[in-house]
Amino acid sequence: MTETGPRTATRPDPHVVLEGETVRLRALTREDLPDLFDAIGRPEVFEGGWGGGRAAYRDAYAAWHEFILGYLDWDRANVTAVVLRDGDRLVGTTTLGDFDVVNGSAHIGWTAYAPEAWGTRVNAETKLLQLGTAFDHGFERVKLQADVLNERSRGAILRLGAQFEGVLRHTQRRADGTWRDTAVYSILREEWPRVREGLEARLRASTASL
Repeated sequence: MTETGPRTATRPDPHVVLEGETVRLRALTREDLPDLFDAIGRPEVFEGGWGGGRAAYRDAYAAWHEFILGYLDWDRANVTAVVLRDGDRLVGTTTLGDFDVVNGSAHIGWTAYAPEAWGTRVNAETKLLQLGTAFDHGFERVKLQADVLNERSRGAILRLGAQFEGVLRHTQRRADGTWRDTAVYSILREEWPRVREGLEARLRASTASL
C-alpha cells in the first residue's frame, strides 16, 4: 500500500553509530581533528572545490584546525567521522544537516575523503548508511550538491542515483573570492528503494576496499 499521509521528520540522534561492512560512521569530535588532518588536509582534496576551493587549503595544522572549526556546522548538524572498520582508521568526514523537519528536507554534504579512499567502497557505503538514516527518520527529500566545477564530486553524486535539479548561480564566495555556482541534486522518498538497490548492487560487485 502506498503511503499518502503526512510524515513527521525528526533529526537523527548524532551520537548513534552506523555500521557498514567497510565503514563505521560516528560523531566527529575535536579530538579527531589531528587524524582528520592526516586524511584530508591535502591540496588535492581542496582542488576540486571542497572547503571553498584551492585557496582554502592550509598546509600547517594550526591554520587548518582553525579553518575546520569554522567550516563544519558542529552545533546544528550531524557531523560525522568516516572510519574504516578494519584498523579503525579515520579516512574522512561527511555531514547530514540543514534539517527542515516541517517540510521533511535534509542535506548530505561537507564530504571529503582521503584520496586513497576515492574509487573504493567508502563513499557508496557511507551514503547508503546516511540516506537510510534520513529516510528512516521521516525525511521526504535529501539534497546533495557540489561546486559546478567539481566534476569528480558531481559524477559521484550521479552514480548514487540522485536526480539533477539544476544550477544555482552565485550561491557563495569561494575562498579565492570568485563566485561559486552550485549544482543541486536530490533523492526523494519514493526514489529511495531504487537508489538503495543500486548502491547495494554496487557494493556487492565492488572489490576495491582499502
